[in-house]
Amino acid sequence: MTTDKRYYVFDFDSTLVQVESLPELARVSLKNHPERAERLQEVERITELTASGKMSMAEGIALRIELLEAHQKHHDSLSPVLSRTLSPSVKRNKAFFKEHRDQIYVLSNGFREFIIPIAKTLGLSEEHVFSNRFLFDDNGYVVGFDSRSPLIHQDGKARVLRELRLDGEVYVIGDGYSDMKIREAGAATRFYAFTENVRREPVVERADHVLPSLDEFLYLHEFPMSVSYPKTRIRALLLENIHGAAEEHFEKEGYSVRSIPGSSSEDALINALEGVTLLGIRSGTRITRRVLEGADKLKGIGAFCIGVNQIDLEACSDHGVIVFNAPYANTRSVVELALGEIIMLARRIFSKSNDLHRGAWEKSAAGAFEVRGKKLGIVGYGNIGSQLSVLAEALGLDVHYYDIVERLPLGNATKCPSLKELLKRADIVSVHVDGRAHNVELFGEREFRSMKQGALFLNLSRGFVVDPKALAKAVESGRLGGAALDVFPEEPAANGEPFVSPLQGVDNVILTPHIGGSTKEAQANIAEFVAGALISFVNSGNSFGSVNFPGVQLPDLRRAHRFIHIHTNEPGVLAAINNVMAEHKINILGQYLKTNERIGYVITDVSKKYPSRVVEELKEVPHTINFRVLY
Repeated sequence: MTTDKRYYVFDFDSTLVQVESLPELARVSLKNHPERAERLQEVERITELTASGKMSMAEGIALRIELLEAHQKHHDSLSPVLSRTLSPSVKRNKAFFKEHRDQIYVLSNGFREFIIPIAKTLGLSEEHVFSNRFLFDDNGYVVGFDSRSPLIHQDGKARVLRELRLDGEVYVIGDGYSDMKIREAGAATRFYAFTENVRREPVVERADHVLPSLDEFLYLHEFPMSVSYPKTRIRALLLENIHGAAEEHFEKEGYSVRSIPGSSSEDALINALEGVTLLGIRSGTRITRRVLEGADKLKGIGAFCIGVNQIDLEACSDHGVIVFNAPYANTRSVVELALGEIIMLARRIFSKSNDLHRGAWEKSAAGAFEVRGKKLGIVGYGNIGSQLSVLAEALGLDVHYYDIVERLPLGNATKCPSLKELLKRADIVSVHVDGRAHNVELFGEREFRSMKQGALFLNLSRGFVVDPKALAKAVESGRLGGAALDVFPEEPAANGEPFVSPLQGVDNVILTPHIGGSTKEAQANIAEFVAGALISFVNSGNSFGSVNFPGVQLPDLRRAHRFIHIHTNEPGVLAAINNVMAEHKINILGQYLKTNERIGYVITDVSKKYPSRVVEELKEVPHTINFRVLY
């Protein structure tokens, strides 16, 4: 006879609750004991030995009871402590336990006195809890345990299950050796290693499936969940040595994270993106249409830098992939490098330093000057250019700037009507333009000829802005007094690879390996900002600050489901979405729409109750690129 009935068997310690209960009892019972620290450490050591199968359960229980010196009153004090340590995914999915209480059992090598109160808070039946019992003396002190219970043995859970004779499939969820033994003894259909609180590798290696949370189990078995998608299934891939703060943010959110040093080739990146939800890159990784076509799970890209010219933004929009960058996070670091290099070039510091390294003492003022009173020409008066303007003026520089966009001057800065006019005025030229196509080789032989004799030149923006051969010629001929570059038309993909430039070996030329934003402060700021933007998009749909999506800043999602619909910007899509919801009489609590020239972004908050087929119908709305549900 076959049956489709299923039973769900949960361990208690480190599964239903985040802690091991006997060490917690020790913290209570030994509160004022002179050997508290030593005994507590020993209780925790024995607990881990029994949980990993390295000590017999009976021996481990006996040794810990002797160390505890516990009383009945301590058990009463422990219950409120344990109730506050429910595993997060258990706590948010209490509805599952109440709805399936007749199919759920708790099997524990722990003790009934403090398991029953927790089981009741989950709506579970006391008759479905199997655990050990303490023995007390006449004064209420724990003096032992019921040695007749099968649960004092590592295979005790398997024995109990056999005696229950459950007529269906049995799924065991736990974190310890005794839980794994149920499956190996043939008393369960599958064993799921629960790792939300503790991960024991010998147990994980022999599990049928690993559960980072209860959400994962409910998702696998298509149960209703308190969240729309298990966060542990959201995978983030970080390339190019992105600051560790980004990985910490993603992991804290519950995402799975993988980091790879250096950038990847197109083919390698396509392979690495299998199953990836979020991708983090810096300037060395190119995101092409072909990469996006092979990344079917990708939802967002974080450029952990300022520029996004390495990303095909149109292709990202076509595939419904949002892109965020960090336009402000490293501004201060780049500005400080520019100021430092201006002074270094003006004083010819690197040339003099190199002389000393060779053993030559050449003390001279020839070619060296103060920056105070000199004219600094800033090309590109955006975030970095304008902050450089303010700090440079504080040093006594006379600031002039040129930008194709109308921008108000800060402080005493003077706007130039043309690039040609700026080059004619400036003693020092610093370039801070963006990565758009019209800036390719903005500076070449003609521009360098237009600059003042002996002027200094800096580029900390984009490598393709400058013709390096023309710059090298201008410095070598004496037309320019020196130059500093942090970016180059061609840069190595990773540290250790060779670098070649016509500017190598040219006197009073400072070359740095794209480190303008490479300070611990800037990288931490970038990591926090970009990771935060991606997390906000995944968790709530916020697109504010995106470089390719319409910017929508959304309220918190409360007591509702959020439909997120990305579509090509065609007339009638919003009407079609609302027609679907009207046909099913869905109550709309809030709706937000923004479009740009390529895509439309509609966010609709609705009541929790609606037919499941609504989701499929919304996915079929003409011109849909992507659709997902949040709750």
